[in-house]
Amino acid sequence: MGGYRRGGQLGPAVPIAPGARVDKFEVFFDLVFVFSFFIITRATAANVSGRQLLHASLVLAVLWWCWVVHSLVATRVRLGEGYVPVLMVIAMAALFSFALALPQAFSDPKAGAAGPMLVAISYVVVRGIHWILYQHVVRDTPQERRQLRRFAPELAASIVLLLAAALLPPLIDDPSRAALVRDGLWITVVVVQFATGFIVGTWGWGVTSAEHWTERYDLILIIALGESVISVGVGGNLLGKPVTWPAVAAAALGIVLTAALWWAHFDFVGPAARIALHAAEGGPRVAMARDAYAYLYLPMIAAVILFSIGSEEILHQVTDPAGGPAQRIEGPAVPMLFGGLIFYFAVNMLFQLRTLHTATWTRVGVIVVLTVALPVGQHLPALGALALATAICVGLVAVEVLVMSGSRHALRAAVFEERTTHEANEAAWRARWHDPPEPDEPGTPER
Repeated sequence: MGGYRRGGQLGPAVPIAPGARVDKFEVFFDLVFVFSFFIITRATAANVSGRQLLHASLVLAVLWWCWVVHSLVATRVRLGEGYVPVLMVIAMAALFSFALALPQAFSDPKAGAAGPMLVAISYVVVRGIHWILYQHVVRDTPQERRQLRRFAPELAASIVLLLAAALLPPLIDDPSRAALVRDGLWITVVVVQFATGFIVGTWGWGVTSAEHWTERYDLILIIALGESVISVGVGGNLLGKPVTWPAVAAAALGIVLTAALWWAHFDFVGPAARIALHAAEGGPRVAMARDAYAYLYLPMIAAVILFSIGSEEILHQVTDPAGGPAQRIEGPAVPMLFGGLIFYFAVNMLFQLRTLHTATWTRVGVIVVLTVALPVGQHLPALGALALATAICVGLVAVEVLVMSGSRHALRAAVFEERTTHEANEAAWRARWHDPPEPDEPGTPER
């Protein structure tokens, strides 16, 4: 891609190597997504309703498409090398502004268009930087330039629709109709974006480093799980209230439950999927990267946010002096907690099916058990409902540790062999640094 050409004082853009890992700047960039997930969770938890959940889903989907485009750029160029970090810092500032304006994106249309316009303009800046950078790195590859142009209608349509969603509703007199128009435009944006990935197809694309791609998406899922930890603590106001044993117990259960979700993906399914993506080549590799990671990770993250809101509401009940842990919790908290867990395991099972072409009875079993336990949890005290959900998820982990022992050990042995071989090759390559310099030829001048 010509990435090593002279790039001025800052240096050139550096292409991604086949065995590349995520660089430090990419993790730094993710801090903005941490804030975005936090804003979405906070804004939704403040007023839980069906329409609010729809708005949160739409915002998350548009934000996620930015992430997918961002990850595509990161498959071609190191974001922390050369002049690229300068552009990425500008994108970070725009994305931060996007997150700040999210609570106003679906506010009363008569309140003005300032918030929705900031959302639209920030989105234009982020996508524009990604487009310019990707256009630059593929300038020497006609095939990829043609493929990039196939995404131009999606970019133009998304920008026009978001601008229309900011400008049109204030012009409509009927508030209900204005809200419907705005929601319809946002829904259209999401449909256009995610349909484009299937319509355009995988021809012309490539995943240079399967290691980089899988690690990139695994890190963003861990960020989402980390936001659930924040919800348990900060969202539940545990820092601002006297420490009580029920509050400590609820917080501990929240942490254990989040750890169980981490284990359910990263103990076996995630590492095995990484190997599967390494083994795939050409179009099948790109299709798997798109389907399993770019598309299925979104509902998994949405499920984590849903479960986070439910657990936060339960923590509010436990720490509320007027209610307390023994009082049965009303409202959507328990359905959101159990529903988020069911959704997470269902999507994770689809991820396993797409990458490994297998499905385990334990995942089907936990979905059934959580579904049956949902009405039971609604009749339990707040702490009891949280304890029931935690026990079911921890039970899944324990059962899989026992029944999948052979597969888990085989996977770890394969990963160990892979890492050992890779390190041996790296050590052999680095050995040249320590080789003594060859003696000068006789009669040559001293250096």
